Amino acid sequence: MMQKKPDDADSTSPSRSPERHTFQIEGYIKRCKDEGKEPNPNYVAVYKSLCERDEENLKDPEWQKNNLEWTLRTTDWILAKVRADDSYAQRLYATLCNNDFVPPDVWKVLKNETWSCSWRYAGGIVADMQEKGDYIDWYCSGHEGEIFPDVEQDLGQIGWRVLK
Repeated sequence: MMQKKPDDADSTSPSRSPERHTFQIEGYIKRCKDEGKEPNPNYVAVYKSLCERDEENLKDPEWQKNNLEWTLRTTDWILAKVRADDSYAQRLYATLCNNDFVPPDVWKVLKNETWSCSWRYAGGIVADMQEKGDYIDWYCSGHEGEIFPDVEQDLGQIGWRVLK
């Protein structure tokens, strides 16, 4: 495959899961209901603010620059792989965990500016890429931090390198 820069993503809008950011809030509301209590509106507002922040980020051209999440969620061929193969999706999740990635921007490389994310955030990215579920569907699914050769090669195709 021809190498593609992150700014040359295929999709005009990022892939997203309608269930993203629902796991924790739905569990909290259910626990409150089971205990006969009303959910704390401040706690509920935290989750609404996460969704709002995501919406703002997705529209922000500065957030999109040198952002592996943006590249993954807008590159059609890698989205197709993640949607077609849960095993590949899990390997991508595991590779995203506990690793730093270097963007294609030479100045970012020279300044040692990297991209990384938490295990939960990695799970959320994969859920968004599959357009279903939430981070919990991938969180602690195994091999976190392992760099899988097929995933590493695909990341290279979209211009990203894993720092080892």
